[in-house]
Amino acid sequence: MSIDPLQNISIVLVKPQFAGNIGAVSRAMKNMGLSRLLLISPAQSPLSPEAKMMATSARDILEGASIFSTLEEALCGFRWVAGTSARKGRLRGPFVSPREICPEIISFARSIPVAILFGPEDRGLTNEELAPCQALISLPTHAQLRSLNLAQAVMILCYELYMASQSAGSSAPGPFPKLAQFQMVEGMYAHLEDLLLRIGFLDPKNPKRIMHTLRRIFGRANLSDRDVAILRGIFRQLEWYATQKDKENA
Repeated sequence: MSIDPLQNISIVLVKPQFAGNIGAVSRAMKNMGLSRLLLISPAQSPLSPEAKMMATSARDILEGASIFSTLEEALCGFRWVAGTSARKGRLRGPFVSPREICPEIISFARSIPVAILFGPEDRGLTNEELAPCQALISLPTHAQLRSLNLAQAVMILCYELYMASQSAGSSAPGPFPKLAQFQMVEGMYAHLEDLLLRIGFLDPKNPKRIMHTLRRIFGRANLSDRDVAILRGIFRQLEWYATQKDKENA
């Protein structure tokens, strides 16, 4: 049985700098029917007078926000993660717009917990913070000024999620995806990186360059628990084969 997808989507603020923005994000979320707010190492108290003033009627979301010290801790248990960024580069992307991706997010959120990451106001999310994401979202803006205020960015994305949920409400949902949990997928990536370093495929001085591309490839596949188990079985067999070859060459 499907659930309200908006209640299964968490907005994750990574190292937000200003309490007022946390409060404004809470209000934007409540305006659009979302309620789950996660904060990672906020620089100011989310319960400060400024935050409460900006939250106004959404103080329940503000006061109910979960606070974590690391991104890994916050994402434990999630099965699909998206990240947002205004900065693009060789190791970032491909990006999609909120209007393109939000119907897919709503589809996932009918059965699995979804997290959407927003970075700190001064720099946004780093490449490392974007690495766990299955999708990267960029909000289209005029070339004269690309960056948005944090709360504005959250509002735009929440609006698109709300509109996508309303459009999907009139049609019967398809089969629910059964995606692997965040920690299972991260364990797979660590296993793959170790294997590729061992066989000399990755540059030991810069292994993340190719791993970024591999993360994007596997991320688009929306891996299930069984998919991850099969891939790790392949990795173990390759490790065994590499060990046998090492013994033969010794």
